[in-house]
Amino acid sequence: MKPHLVQGWLNPNIEDMNKFKEKVQEICELYTESEKTSKDGIQTYSTDEKMGIQAREHKNKAIPMSKGHAERIDPEYERHGTSGIIASRNIATGEIIAAVQPTRTEEDFAKHIKTVYETAPLCPFVFVTDNLNTHKSESLVLLIAEIEGIDKETLGKKERHGILKSMASREAFLSDPLHKIRFVYTPKHCSWLNQIECWFGIITRRLLNRRASFLSVSDLENRIVNFINFYNMHMKKPFAWNYTGKLLIV
Repeated sequence: MKPHLVQGWLNPNIEDMNKFKEKVQEICELYTESEKTSKDGIQTYSTDEKMGIQAREHKNKAIPMSKGHAERIDPEYERHGTSGIIASRNIATGEIIAAVQPTRTEEDFAKHIKTVYETAPLCPFVFVTDNLNTHKSESLVLLIAEIEGIDKETLGKKERHGILKSMASREAFLSDPLHKIRFVYTPKHCSWLNQIECWFGIITRRLLNRRASFLSVSDLENRIVNFINFYNMHMKKPFAWNYTGKLLIV
């Protein structure tokens, strides 16, 4: 018993258990089959953002650990601002493609998707992501329509009619398996299904931890970029995915 410890958990609000299980199975199969499907040219990515990363600078240098003493870190720091990461992880290889910047507008996300797509524009792409509104945006629909050669005049008008009318209608369009780029959305409160979250955990532990001290936002961004380059050169590999979607029972 460790009463001083606490862990967070949240089961999704499942309205239709069968649909939930089908979605979990679909995503898990995308992961486990990614190396095989990549040989057929299908590019499978896990995508999300990590925003509000603080460029904090410790006011005093850390005292290195010594015999009988742990490393000591000054709790006082100066805030220089924040930035963020919009990242996609190639499920088959582990490679990261990222934009390091302070904003995550719908235009920013669509631009990132275009950047990933342009790494292999002759191949079909599948992006696993969550239900954030910028992941079902007008900008994203317009991008896919451009790639598919669909006349923008046929898309309707946002909040009025047609494909652009609502998030639901845009999601249906973006999820179309006949498109060259297809989005697969995780169920609500199912961040554990999105592999990029695992990688965000890696960069947090390796770079953005309590020891980190950044002189400025640009220093923070440069070190994130350097870490991503190092990761892609020396650390990338596919995750051994064995999750099946079993819910936590309490």
